[in-house]
Amino acid sequence: MDDLKKGSFTLPGEAGYEALTLKLAKRWGADAIRDSDGTTLSEDILKTGFSIYATLCVIRKHNNWIKKHPDCRQQCILSTSPRVSEGDTLEIPLMADFYTEQFRVNDGADAMARWQVYDRTADKPLPEERWEYHADTQSVRIQAAPWHSYTVSFFAWRIWEEISMYNHTTNGWDTEHLMQLDPVYPQVRAYLKEWLADWCESNPHTDIVRFTSLYYNFGWIWGSSPRNRFLFTDWASYDFTVSPAMMTEFEAEYGYKLTAEDFIRGGRRNPGHDVPDKARLDWMAFVQRFVSEFTRELTDIVHRCGKLAYVFYDDSWIGMEPYNGCFRQMNFDGLIKCVFSGFEARLCADAPVPVHEIRLHPYLFPVGLGGAPTFASGGDPSRDAKAYWRQVRRALMRKPVERIGLGGYLHLAEGFPEFVDCMETISGEFRRLKALHQKSGVYTLPARVAVLSVWGKLRTWTLSGHFHEAADHDLMHIIECLAGLPVEVRFIGFDDLKRGVLQGVDTLICAGRTGTAWSGGELWQDKQMVEIVTEFVHSGGTFFGVNEPSAVLGYSNTLRMAHVLGVDIGEHSCHGGWQYTVQTPAHIRTAGFAPPAHPSAYITGADTEVWLDADGKPALTRHAFGKGQGIYAGGWRYSPQSAKLLLTLLTGDAAADAVSGNPCVDCAWFPKAGALVLANQTDLPQQGSVSIQNKRIAFSLTADEMQVTDVK
Repeated sequence: MDDLKKGSFTLPGEAGYEALTLKLAKRWGADAIRDSDGTTLSEDILKTGFSIYATLCVIRKHNNWIKKHPDCRQQCILSTSPRVSEGDTLEIPLMADFYTEQFRVNDGADAMARWQVYDRTADKPLPEERWEYHADTQSVRIQAAPWHSYTVSFFAWRIWEEISMYNHTTNGWDTEHLMQLDPVYPQVRAYLKEWLADWCESNPHTDIVRFTSLYYNFGWIWGSSPRNRFLFTDWASYDFTVSPAMMTEFEAEYGYKLTAEDFIRGGRRNPGHDVPDKARLDWMAFVQRFVSEFTRELTDIVHRCGKLAYVFYDDSWIGMEPYNGCFRQMNFDGLIKCVFSGFEARLCADAPVPVHEIRLHPYLFPVGLGGAPTFASGGDPSRDAKAYWRQVRRALMRKPVERIGLGGYLHLAEGFPEFVDCMETISGEFRRLKALHQKSGVYTLPARVAVLSVWGKLRTWTLSGHFHEAADHDLMHIIECLAGLPVEVRFIGFDDLKRGVLQGVDTLICAGRTGTAWSGGELWQDKQMVEIVTEFVHSGGTFFGVNEPSAVLGYSNTLRMAHVLGVDIGEHSCHGGWQYTVQTPAHIRTAGFAPPAHPSAYITGADTEVWLDADGKPALTRHAFGKGQGIYAGGWRYSPQSAKLLLTLLTGDAAADAVSGNPCVDCAWFPKAGALVLANQTDLPQQGSVSIQNKRIAFSLTADEMQVTDVK
């Protein structure tokens, strides 16, 4: 029983709150204590016998060195908003759109050589002789064509590290603004290696060096107007890896030059939901190799000093995706991921490292990422913790992690005793699940699912951000459903299709809007993709398409897989439409979820079965094709009911073993341990039953409750 009351929990400590630290460590069963940004651990805490994590951000807190080497700061390419010329000259102020506390114009010779002025009306760059830069006003004067719009793309120093900037504005910090180093420069790499070795020697109490990510933050461009503060934010963006030095090294290796427009792309930049071109893929691969090679030098230093090296998979994580093929080379001992959802827990759990640790939400911050109060007046952190845990728990029932923990400022918990009680319950449930996984594998239904996107394995269990940041993506809702389902899941790309990966797959999922990386975009123009998927379905597979799967304009059908799905989308008002009768099978009806209809969806023939419709449009359909089938849904949103419906679509059996008859209760059966876990995914009482090897087991759960039942 002691193993269920202590261990596998990392507590944020705080100097000045030693008694509280030890009290909550006992309540929550912590065996490790960490510092957080802006906090320190006192000698009294360091000597308590707990494992000690030290938070280390490699590229910040070096302001004194940076001031002596200002050309070693990080930078990026910015582009002004389009300005229309009313005559034959136009002057564009470079910083009018941008937050001046984050950026400063880099008008050095190596940077200016890569600036671009673009005629957006003609869609071409303007020759250098037709524009000039005025340093005194930080503006560019253009010889313009009347009524054409223009932009200026220029390099800017990033003079305030973005996570520090966020903490200042969110948590009320009043300290020096931190800048960030760029390890692309040899002198920076040499300095950082010496600094890290000295740091390790000077911190003998530290057992685990917790790298707060690595070098390059995701793209996060703040605007000058409070009405449009975040001009561009994308968790998967490589925009902050760009510098003249990095571009020069890339060009030497790849043999071709990149321009500012390769990163700006008319103002769209390179978000994760766009289909990448060759230049973008080459750049990403180049950055990933650079990050992994230098990181290995740093983890070797940590290991030589007798410490473990963990990495936090958030913030400055660009280039270190765990599924990029070179992550193992970095030689981390553990990966830590902050999680809001089930798929983020699975992202961590499947990573190729010895130890997987998740940071639970809410963080011990006064307000959350959305700006609503948490540990402040009006906040309810106990409610928030339960809601997040319900999502995470269902994923941990399928795939375990070794550790959990919290981040932030421990003293904030003092005024919220219900949160303290809640975390005690959560930590106990986590340890119980971990113990069951150690005794037994979890039962999985014979259903093998492949999720298709442009990114493939690279974006295993993710798209381009946290769940709350990309909630409009159908595919994100689908993988959130999958995170807690008893099925085998893999993530594949379009190149993988040509390698025969569909062998051993039962269902192929494609979901998203037209032109996105999630639905496939122009990659569906390759007829071989259509041939491979068509043969897969005809031979007995299922193609499950959501929203606008395989959509490309210019063909007889908008959906390239319309012949398999029996559904197409697009303008069809001048053509006769097939009438249909909705016939909802019992296993679809009992799930309790109805997908939305696509506003321009229509069935292509009488043999398409319409299972559900909405507003006179087919919302969920099935079409037999050869030995297989195409299933189409107009959209998808995660809920316990939609997860249950997805499971029945994948298995065709609503009453399979270890599947609850109540969609609000998730199940995990551990055969070797003789244990059935039942988890209520709502804040209301739930009842029902589940079948295990022809045994019917009734259950009754209180709000949020997890039960473990012996099955002999």
